Amino acid sequence: MLNTPIGKLRFMGYFEGFSLLILVGLAMPLKYWFGFPEAVTLVGSIHGFLFVIYCLVIAYVTYKTRWKWYWPILSFIVAFIPFGNLALDPKLKRYELSHQTT
Repeated sequence: MLNTPIGKLRFMGYFEGFSLLILVGLAMPLKYWFGFPEAVTLVGSIHGFLFVIYCLVIAYVTYKTRWKWYWPILSFIVAFIPFGNLALDPKLKRYELSHQTT
């Protein structure tokens, strides 16, 4: 998976998407239901870092593969949707397989 630029984006998408789910599904309930705001501070910081890295990987992939304009925009938008990266992953995998050179 990490052998191609798109594979690197898919890999980073899993981490970024998982961190969003942890933030929304675990840290925010800990803050609002149990009065533990430090959970959001910690998980939010980690998620923010991973989001910045994900955006940099989108820029890298766009440069390396000469993507059409809609791929980087779509990749950026799905980062804001829980399970969005998981929904985009099969499309990226198909794109990756159809554009491989042997």
